[in-house]
Amino acid sequence: MARWFPNGCVATPHHLASSAGQAVLADGGNAVDAAVAANLVLSVVTPYHCGVGGDVLAIVWDGEATGVLSVGAAPSGATPDAIRAAIAAGHGDPEVSFPGTGGMPMFGALPVTVPGAVAGWFHLLERWGSRSFGALSTTARHLAADGFPVSPYAAEHLARARARVGEGIGWADLYGRMRVGERFVQPDLAATLATLASEGPDALYRGRIGVAIAETLQAHGSSMVPEDLAAHRVAERPPLRGCYRDVEVLELPPPTQGVTALTALGILDALGPLPAGDAAAVHLQVEAVRAAMADRQEHLADPRTMDVDAAALLAADRLGRMAAAISPERTAPWPPARPAPGGTAYLCAADRDGLLVSLIQSNFVGFGSGVVVPGTGIGLHDRGAHFSLDPADPNAIAPGKQPMHTLIPALALRDGRPWLVFGTMGADGQPQIHVQLLGQLVDRGDDVQAAIDAPRWVVDVADGSVRVEARASDLADALRARGHDVELIAPYAHAAGHAHAIVCTDAGYAAGADPRSEGAVIGC
Repeated sequence: MARWFPNGCVATPHHLASSAGQAVLADGGNAVDAAVAANLVLSVVTPYHCGVGGDVLAIVWDGEATGVLSVGAAPSGATPDAIRAAIAAGHGDPEVSFPGTGGMPMFGALPVTVPGAVAGWFHLLERWGSRSFGALSTTARHLAADGFPVSPYAAEHLARARARVGEGIGWADLYGRMRVGERFVQPDLAATLATLASEGPDALYRGRIGVAIAETLQAHGSSMVPEDLAAHRVAERPPLRGCYRDVEVLELPPPTQGVTALTALGILDALGPLPAGDAAAVHLQVEAVRAAMADRQEHLADPRTMDVDAAALLAADRLGRMAAAISPERTAPWPPARPAPGGTAYLCAADRDGLLVSLIQSNFVGFGSGVVVPGTGIGLHDRGAHFSLDPADPNAIAPGKQPMHTLIPALALRDGRPWLVFGTMGADGQPQIHVQLLGQLVDRGDDVQAAIDAPRWVVDVADGSVRVEARASDLADALRARGHDVELIAPYAHAAGHAHAIVCTDAGYAAGADPRSEGAVIGC
C-alpha cells in the first residue's frame, strides 16, 4: 500500500538520500531544496547510478510546469574523424560500443560529454530553492568524508562495472576500494563538494576543477578543453504534452526520449481501452513500445539537428496510423533500435505548498566512462557513447552537439491539476515503465505502491525480445503464443528499473518507492 503524508515527501532509490530530503522538508525547506539535497547524497552513496560527473534533468511544478535540462555537449573538437584518429592512437575500444554507432567507444575519455549536473543543481536552487547549496550539501559531504557501509546491492553494481571498465582511468584506484560491509570514504569528493559550496558552479565550469577534467580527458584522447565546460548552459523548456485516457502526461522534449514515451502512450490511447486479461493488454503495450522505439531510432537527436519537430511526431493522425499497424493477436517486425543500457537515479519530491519536483540524474552506463578525475573524486559519465560515427546518423557526433538522452522525469495532470509525479531509472526501459505505471494506475486503478510493485516486462530494443519478471511466468507463456521472444528475469530485477511516484490528493500525498532498489519514500 502507498504511504500517506499530509505535508510533503521524498522518494529516491536509496534510503539515506530519502532521509536527507525529508530532513530538509522537516526543517522548513521546500521540495526543490529537498530534491537537491537528496540528489547530492545519491551522488555519494550510489556512484553506480549518478554523480557530480553526470547530467541532471527535471520537471518542476510551481503552478505551471517547467522543464529543466542540464545536458552536456560533445567537445568542440569532436568529429567522427577525430574520434577515429584517437581510436587509432590507442584511445578507446571500438569493439566495446553500442550496435549501430560505427564503433563509438562506450568507455574511456572519448564518450565523455560536458557534465551538466552541477550547473543544473545551482540553477534549480537559484530559480526555486530557499536554501544554499552549502547548507543542502552538508549531509552529502559528511557521508563522503566519514564514509558509509557498502551494501551487497552496491557490490553487485561494482562487479558489473569492473567487468566493463577493468582498471579504467583512475576508476579502480577510487571505486576498487569498495568492500561489502566496510565504510567507503571519498575525501576528494568531500573536498570537491566543499569547493562547490564555497565557490559555486564556476569552480567546475570556469575554474580549477574544470581544468582538471579537461586535462585528464585530453591525456586519454579527448578533445575536451576548458572552454567546452565554460560554454555549458542550462535550458528551461516547456514540457511536451500528450494524452492517455483522462490524463495529460508531461515529458521533456528532445534530446530526451520523452517524445518516445508519449508516442507509445498516444498509440495505446488511439487503440482504446486495454482488453481484459494481462496478456492481451501487455501484448499491445509491448507493440506500442516497439513502434515508439523504432521511431526514436529514426528521428530523435539534438533538436537543432532533427529533421522533424517533436510535435509533428505526436500528431494524432500519425499516432493513429501507427496504432492501426498493430495486430491484437500477433507481434509485428518492427525495425530494431540502438540499445541504451544505463545506471540512473530517479527521485521525486513534494512539499506542503504544492511545489513538485520530478528529477533524474545519471552517469549513464553504471559508473559511467570509467574515468575518475585525480584529486576530485569525480567519476565522469559516458553519455556520448550514444553518438554515432556515421555522419548520416541523426546522432552523429559533432562539435557542441548533445547526444540523444534517455533521461525522462515525468508529471501527469488531471483536469489541469497535478495528479502524479513519476519516473524511473532504466535507460531504454524508462518510456516502457512509464507506459506500465500509467496502465496500472489509470486502466487498472491500482494503488501507487501496488503499481510500482507489479511484475514488469522490458523490451530489448535491439532485437524486440521481451524480458519478463519470473513471477509473471504465465504472462511470458501467453506472449510467446503471440509470437514474442520472451526471456524470464529474476523477480524484482534491477533490469526492470527503479520507479518512484507521488500521487497528489486533496488530503496530501500518497507515494511509493521501488522494492527493486535500496530506496524509500519518507515524508512529513
